[in-house]
Amino acid sequence: MTSSTPRATYRFQFHKDFTFADAEARVPYLDDLGISHLYASPITTARSGSTHGYDVVDPTRINPELGGEEAFRSLVAALRTRDMGVIIDIVPNHMGVAGGENAWWNDVLAHGKTSEFARYFDVDWREKLVLPILGDPLAETLARGAITVEQVDGRYILEAYGEHRLPIRDEDQATAATDDVAALIDRQHYRLASWRVANDELNWRRFFTINDLAGLRAEDPIVFDATHALYFRLYAEGLIDGVRVDHVDGLTDPAGYCRHLRARFDAIERPADAPTGPAYIVIEKILADDEPLSTDWSVDGTSGYDFMAQVTALLHAPGGAEPLAGLWADISGRSADFAPEELRARQELLAWQFDAQHRRCVEAFVALARSAPECDGLTTGMLHRAIKRLLWVFPVYRTYGTGGAAPGGDARIRETVRQRVAEFVPPGEGPVVDRILSWLAGEGPGDTALAADAVRQFQQLSAPIAAKAVEDTAFYRYGRLLSRNDVGFDAARMSLDIDAFHAAMIERARDWPSAMLATATHDHKRGEDVRARLAVLSEVPDLWRARVEHWLELATPYAKGVDPADAYMLLQTLFGAWPANLCGSNAEGLSEYAERIVAWQEKALREAKLQSSWEAPDERYETLCHDLARALLDPERSTAFLDDMTAFVDRIAPAADANSLAQVALRYTVPGVPDLYQGTETTDLSLVDPDNRRPVDYSVRQAMLASASDPKATLIARLLALRRQHPTLFTVGAYEPIAITGARAAHVITFDRTHHGVAVRCVVALRSAGRCLDATDTDGWWADTALSSGERIADLLGESAASVVVLDGAAR
Repeated sequence: MTSSTPRATYRFQFHKDFTFADAEARVPYLDDLGISHLYASPITTARSGSTHGYDVVDPTRINPELGGEEAFRSLVAALRTRDMGVIIDIVPNHMGVAGGENAWWNDVLAHGKTSEFARYFDVDWREKLVLPILGDPLAETLARGAITVEQVDGRYILEAYGEHRLPIRDEDQATAATDDVAALIDRQHYRLASWRVANDELNWRRFFTINDLAGLRAEDPIVFDATHALYFRLYAEGLIDGVRVDHVDGLTDPAGYCRHLRARFDAIERPADAPTGPAYIVIEKILADDEPLSTDWSVDGTSGYDFMAQVTALLHAPGGAEPLAGLWADISGRSADFAPEELRARQELLAWQFDAQHRRCVEAFVALARSAPECDGLTTGMLHRAIKRLLWVFPVYRTYGTGGAAPGGDARIRETVRQRVAEFVPPGEGPVVDRILSWLAGEGPGDTALAADAVRQFQQLSAPIAAKAVEDTAFYRYGRLLSRNDVGFDAARMSLDIDAFHAAMIERARDWPSAMLATATHDHKRGEDVRARLAVLSEVPDLWRARVEHWLELATPYAKGVDPADAYMLLQTLFGAWPANLCGSNAEGLSEYAERIVAWQEKALREAKLQSSWEAPDERYETLCHDLARALLDPERSTAFLDDMTAFVDRIAPAADANSLAQVALRYTVPGVPDLYQGTETTDLSLVDPDNRRPVDYSVRQAMLASASDPKATLIARLLALRRQHPTLFTVGAYEPIAITGARAAHVITFDRTHHGVAVRCVVALRSAGRCLDATDTDGWWADTALSSGERIADLLGESAASVVVLDGAAR
């Protein structure tokens, strides 16, 4: 029987058009590929029609749109017959509350703070619960008759726009049909308001800036038990082997939650025929550069964004940083550095989308300060300014106090913050910053309960600021090289050197041998092979500049009114995501590509919040950008551009393919559990969602696997077979770097995985543009580059552009 800890996972995105039955039909293919565990997106009941499952409305039952529990059991049975298991994604931080489908939320709306479910949600009950669901102010909405009283299942409700169904208090049921609607609304436990007031007036914690997702209080034992009962039952019955915890940093106490989750799983007695070993638990945790994950959280590691950041940076050449930054500055007229973009985005979002949450955080610290006589003189204004400035420069998602971070981690973070914030602190207010930092450390004066609440409010604000200001705003504004702007990445850093990568893998082998290794996810901004192709540009910045300047000239007739920065990011995206074998005369293919680009473009422009936004779309400007994209992809208008673009894509292709295979080789051989996101076993040229969640054609992939016709899929299958043959080697084996000497030492990474006399040696070429573009023969290009033991890299790698050699079974 398989272990609960996966050998390799395959991520499926479930929804009504891809159900458990669809996944069951693919089980033989996954087995042939070498997968040990299916890794499922959330399977609990989500809002009707949900395409992702993170808007859970009922965590106590399996989603009927996916086939329900019966179909899930059938899927698990099919997996078990092949000695395979299941990991599921769970969502403890929030629930979907739109559409009237969440019974717990509806009960809160009907009964207010007396509801048995009021404790489930993080609501400030000093005033009515604010419901920002209206398109206009309440008075205007009422005047248009857009809110009516309806009867459903024998009870009266309020219906807004024929879409939102809101419960009415029990006390009002008898008279609801004859009441004045405005007066009836005024008596409810909630206050209906325009969606535009949410940023300023919302009095309950939401997920980031999404009004449809309400934060859960998983720290409450009653809430924890209610929201996790299904997971524990499925584990007890041998139907799942572990979980991936979504957005762990949104929780009040991530470390305490994880330890409690582990203890509950460990206390469960499993069937004799269930997979062996403890439950597998990984967390979605975004780690900043040099931010450690504590080893005392009782988890197996992260879901893999940290590895994605490391391996992608490894593919980039450090020499491209300065010239590409210069090119960006020349074209955009904006800063060559990322820091100013990040600072501006943090300042803007804190003052706008998170204003209400910021003010509540300040109120909590004011209450704390007033509970401590020694804090007399700390005014509301001082605390407001200090908290605001700390959030401008916070280098990580959050801190964890005295018990939650790796040894020295929090202290180091707080010292970094103290240094960064100094230039922004008003004269004489440095001690205010110091006081707040001491409270974040679990120290300082004042009432302990008030301190815990204030710290919680800060930590649950710093995390969404990092996510929304950096990843969902600044990453869409800064365009030095878009392959460096993805979830969990440091856009200010162009590359990672080989020694640093080795050090990270040694640490992974020591502390996190079962953490996930991801290079593509449902949340990535660019597919792994888009990033691999764009990474080549860091090696050839001068060649890239020449092409870009030529393309911008060709685009001039169609680019009137388009910000040059947006035009440049469009060119990067067109190049990076250019579909395989798409030629400049294929009008139908180009049209399909244009619509994908336009969809990406709309999201990118609105997330950037410079020329347009989700809150106030500038359709005129968006149309100008869309027209430019469509014009460049029109064979009748842009023959010269298309010919030049396709020629450049073809020229770069060998180096891009080498990068693609390099990250595959590393993902499947370094310490950890490799995850394969649906469909990415072949070239992944997807863009941000929903593009990265398009249907997958498995018949094509099965044929490629059977015929070994796709180099990427073939390499994955080969390495998965190796992991199946030597599971212990990859689970607990050592990671031993091998030194390289010679002229091209910076272009190859080599290491052994060893365990009990068995070794796997990996030799992976890096940054291969020079070799692939150079007319010199391969042997001559590698020159004297060799392993420290003397083997020449030219002999080990040959002339293959794949540049991956794995030697297995060597006795030690």
